[in-house]
Amino acid sequence: MFKEFKAFAMRGNVVDMAVGIIIGAAFGSIVKSLVDDVIMPPIGLLLGNVDFSNLFIVLKDGAEIAPPYASVAAAHAAGAVTLNYGLFINAVVSFLIVAFAVFLLIRAINKLKTAEEPAPAATPEDILLLRDIRDALKK
Repeated sequence: MFKEFKAFAMRGNVVDMAVGIIIGAAFGSIVKSLVDDVIMPPIGLLLGNVDFSNLFIVLKDGAEIAPPYASVAAAHAAGAVTLNYGLFINAVVSFLIVAFAVFLLIRAINKLKTAEEPAPAATPEDILLLRDIRDALKK
């Protein structure tokens, strides 16, 4: 059983998948920073100084501090239960960026694959002559 597992783990696909997961995790943190620090602030500014990460609805007031709460962190510190739809919007934008980047990557890989595949070679004339002879003999 150990030999089977070793053969499975050392397959090219498993190693490639592991590398992809590691790079994907690093890419995810880059995209999160891009969304949180670069994309969402200008969108929030255009919409009237809205900070999407602090858009929330209080479902239950906190016991320690009375509402209104200035941020999600303040609401959580007060013990309030919140519906954080601003964080959800940030997550959706992050997902769309990652999905688009993966789409572009797969599209580029597919173009490389089709470029690498050579066109089928023309059939040599001697093979064509042999096929004609074979067909004539069948008749």
